[in-house]
Amino acid sequence: MSPLSVEAPALHTPPETVDVPDEPLTATLDRAVRDYPDRVAIDFLGRTTTWAQLGEEVQLAAGALHSLGVRRGDRVALALPNCTSHVVAFWAVLRLGAIVVEHNPTYTAPGMAHQLADSGATVVVAWEKAVLAILEALPLTAVRRVVAVDLSRDLPTTRRLALSLPVPTARTLRAKLRGSVPGTVTSWHRLLREAKPLVGSYPAARSGDIALLQYTGGTTGTPKGATLTHRNLVANALQGAAWTGATSGTEVVYGVLPFFHAFGLTLCLGYTTRIAGTVVLFPSFDTAQVLAAQKRRPGTFLPAVATMLDRLLDAAEREHADLTSFRYAICGAMALPAETAARWERATRGLAIEGYGMTETSPVALGNPLTAQRRPGMLGRPFPSTRIRVVDPENPDHDVPQGSQGELLIAGPQVFAGYWNKPEETAEQLLPGGWLRTGDLVVVEPDGFVRLVDRIKEMIVCDGFKVYPSQVEDHLRLMPGVLDVAVVGEPAGDHGESVVAAIVLDELIRNIDLAAVRAWGEQHLARYALPRRLVVLQELPRSQVGKVLRRVVRDHVLTLREES
Repeated sequence: MSPLSVEAPALHTPPETVDVPDEPLTATLDRAVRDYPDRVAIDFLGRTTTWAQLGEEVQLAAGALHSLGVRRGDRVALALPNCTSHVVAFWAVLRLGAIVVEHNPTYTAPGMAHQLADSGATVVVAWEKAVLAILEALPLTAVRRVVAVDLSRDLPTTRRLALSLPVPTARTLRAKLRGSVPGTVTSWHRLLREAKPLVGSYPAARSGDIALLQYTGGTTGTPKGATLTHRNLVANALQGAAWTGATSGTEVVYGVLPFFHAFGLTLCLGYTTRIAGTVVLFPSFDTAQVLAAQKRRPGTFLPAVATMLDRLLDAAEREHADLTSFRYAICGAMALPAETAARWERATRGLAIEGYGMTETSPVALGNPLTAQRRPGMLGRPFPSTRIRVVDPENPDHDVPQGSQGELLIAGPQVFAGYWNKPEETAEQLLPGGWLRTGDLVVVEPDGFVRLVDRIKEMIVCDGFKVYPSQVEDHLRLMPGVLDVAVVGEPAGDHGESVVAAIVLDELIRNIDLAAVRAWGEQHLARYALPRRLVVLQELPRSQVGKVLRRVVRDHVLTLREES
């Protein structure tokens, strides 16, 4: 029996093209507020906000940000987990014609400093737990105001009041949600209490204006701000709606993907608003919270990475939870294993499909069909109004023969406008005619499905998060006793890859263990970027020009693993 023998519903055949309206992304919100005022827009751990309420809160927040001096074209940084305040702040910034800059709230001060300085953000709206790192970074930035969000204030009233109880569970939850903030930092919630709603004929953003700076390493690993216009985001939300065939005012989308990742931002915020769905938000992926929400407000659509599906299925089996309300799950950021797709489809009787994209494509560019013709392991077919080419990586002007391996190029209304203040990098990535170089090697099968062969770029994907070897190497080289280092990825099953550090020790140092390397890395690196294995080498293989040959290192690392 095929692993995908479950009879899948033929949900929808998408159109080949879509007409992208000449409007800002905020027009999408305005329609949802107008047409579905009483429908729940947000469910955050049980606290609900209707579309009408969200519209009012956005106007109030826009007035608050305006009082801080935010004007058209200004950059406002958001360093928040998924929560109601994040949604409100996002739309409020766009309402002013300003630009949202999304940040991972768990970044350390050096990482935050680079992005804040590069974007030129003047105001930061941040989770309390992110505030200290941001304050440490301030001298290197143009930030003039930091506003702190108390995540517990977004909870239902009874749950918020319960946090003050002198019991261990309350203390534990309070510690997860809240952080220590200096008294000089403005409270987001107090700011809103004192604000007046934005009224009058404040000039709306135009379709071609930049709406979002989303930082990505691209193909080099050096973080760059991808400039996504209102048109880009409108287009990708519209393409997603056309691909899924969603009926407005009916879907319940589970927001387990973080908004600081383009995948989560577009599907859980832009797309959901486009179809006036309900987004059930989670500050982080927690299977217990997801299953509790499933009892309260059953989901219909789950954007996720493959490992999330496996973890949720395991938890549902233990708890005998019902997942049959989910009609489809769309996975990206890493490959969707056939067995994972089969397990999900057996449990839900819906579909699990794979898509492909980049931050630079807002982010979705290809996807599997929501029919029995979906093919796990394939990237899928181009989204509506999306064109692709497969070219010689050494000569991108030359298309390779049909069925041959080459670099994937993408063009369409969702392709970004370039990198923020980096014209040279933009010119390398965006070719004449609006063709985006992806850095991925693919083959187009006879039936039009695109199959990923390999990555030209050497980034490592751990549980859907991108790890750039050069950034990890730069930090580990500063560790006493480390003479040189190369960081590579090795297969890690459903987790995608894990990070391996191959180090050359100073001759005066006899040994360094993995625990010490991870402890050193924790000072500046995200947890998912920390090495999971350590290999000590006498020297690193290099090319004739002195470049470390990471692929040779990786082959050696894999050989050692097989022999162990």
